[in-house]
Amino acid sequence: MLTTEESGQQAKRKAAMAVLAHSGAVEIAGRLAAISLPDHENLREPENGLVMVRGRTGGDGAPFNLGEATVSRAAVRLSTGEVGFGYALGRDRQKAQMIALCDALIQSADHAGTIEANVLAPLRAAIAAAQNRKAAETAATRVDFYTMVRGEG
Repeated sequence: MLTTEESGQQAKRKAAMAVLAHSGAVEIAGRLAAISLPDHENLREPENGLVMVRGRTGGDGAPFNLGEATVSRAAVRLSTGEVGFGYALGRDRQKAQMIALCDALIQSADHAGTIEANVLAPLRAAIAAAQNRKAAETAATRVDFYTMVRGEG
């Protein structure tokens, strides 16, 4: 059973991974370049592989194998012992390694605040701005249809 602190840490990591997975590798690299990174080593060199994507009939029916998707993965350990894992959809090994590094850094008490302020918060804001822009573009094409009631007799 997870303690409240462990559960909070997992939720924090999950939220960070969602932001990093939806961000581009160039944006992540630019944010990481602006901060001084601690010594770290690759536990698992970045590599590409396949995962099976499963679907459900009608969204809630019987599961079936939809197909395969290419993913990249990596694992990084900081000199202080924190281990981070990174997965990215596609064949971007560098992005998987940067995600793993960020995962390890947000587990470190010394670096978590820096990563949140300088990497995750700006990326989160960029994602929100892109979603708002897309919603505005979609709303501009909205068409309202009115139905007129026909008189019967």
